[in-house]
Amino acid sequence: MASSTAVTEWNIPKRTTGMVLFACWLAILAEGYDVGVLGAVLPALAEYKEWSLSPMELGGLGAYALVGMLLGALFIGTLSDIIGRKRMILLSMAIFTVTQAGAAMAPTPELFGLFRFLGGLGMGGIIPVAAAMTIEYSAPKKRSLNYGIMYSGYSLGIVAAALVAMALLPVLGWRWVVAVGSLPVLILPVIAWMLPESLEYLVSKGRIKEAKALAAKLNVRNYQPVAPAKPASTIPWREVVSSMFSGKYLRSTIFFWISLFCGMVLVYGLNTWLPQIMRGAGYDLGSSLTFLLVFSLASAAGGLALGFLADKYGQKPILVLFYLLGAGGILLLMFPNTMFINLCFVAFAGIGSISTSLVLTGYIADYYPATQRGTATGWALSFARIGAISGPIIGGWIAATGVSFEFNFIFFAIVGVVAAIAVALIPPRIKHTPVVDPVTERELVTD
Repeated sequence: MASSTAVTEWNIPKRTTGMVLFACWLAILAEGYDVGVLGAVLPALAEYKEWSLSPMELGGLGAYALVGMLLGALFIGTLSDIIGRKRMILLSMAIFTVTQAGAAMAPTPELFGLFRFLGGLGMGGIIPVAAAMTIEYSAPKKRSLNYGIMYSGYSLGIVAAALVAMALLPVLGWRWVVAVGSLPVLILPVIAWMLPESLEYLVSKGRIKEAKALAAKLNVRNYQPVAPAKPASTIPWREVVSSMFSGKYLRSTIFFWISLFCGMVLVYGLNTWLPQIMRGAGYDLGSSLTFLLVFSLASAAGGLALGFLADKYGQKPILVLFYLLGAGGILLLMFPNTMFINLCFVAFAGIGSISTSLVLTGYIADYYPATQRGTATGWALSFARIGAISGPIIGGWIAATGVSFEFNFIFFAIVGVVAAIAVALIPPRIKHTPVVDPVTERELVTD
């Protein structure tokens, strides 16, 4: 007879993992487009005579969506652990796609900003819920890689926004570029069909029969869940949130939040100001936009590579290493180099900001217990949105002071180093003792 300590993990079919990944990838791709579209049409908005917007007003339009994303990450991530992750992904996607149509038809900049804010609520909710679903339906040794695959849609969505703007702006104007962001609402039924409900969510609610029926439908083998001692439906959301700040998780929460905050400063600060900074360094507009394109494409490829490396060597050492490499790439841009060399440094900057931040988000979702994944990820991302809002503002402040362009690279490199230090200070993962059925000798899902 096998040892009583033997544990058999339940096995998720590759087809199920693939469908969840693809559904979440589509949602993140649509979000990436909506995040990147404002930057793509900003030059056209600046010249739109009907509104006559000042530079400060243009910056304000960019902030509306980010504020909405802050609130969306806070509340929708928490709601996903209360009413279901599948419903929250569909609701979030419906919100930000429909409001894109409203923004495209807005008669005034105030209404445009309102629709961008409302869309931000949905955009902020997608990431934490998609993170939790991807982690749940991935094999433990492939979680970071699968998360990287899923989140590559974010960078590719930004690239798509730039390409659509290049094609449509000259002939149809900025409203049509924004309106394209509403088209993914048409594929919501497809995503609803592909995406199963979270087994962890059902178990946390004490709905064991439903979880077993869904697992059987998905051909999940060795699935033997047990009802939690206290179903999540009876746990107040305040108790779920307070657990993140308990003695058990306080230090982890603090350093996760600091590192992700710094990552968002890098992502949105560089995404907004990189072309202008490179123009200050002596490049023409076309070359400066090439830097932004390489920044986004490198981050998409880098996310896959970092995900693979994180699964093999662990999230913490990989994140520390690449935050430092990204900081180094940013700093080296201040020196006169050839175009090719600087493009290589920009690629490292993209990997060391966007790619590292996406792996870090997956690390957060994987670190906390299953019943807290959506909430923990959502609250961390919500705090990090303050960094997202701060990045463009800090870049603008540096530009307004009139200091040399080199100071931009020094500042953002320091932020990258701080992110690396914060990740290094995250305590080791808290291991949950598995509960084993004494008869079947299988691990019971009790998170």
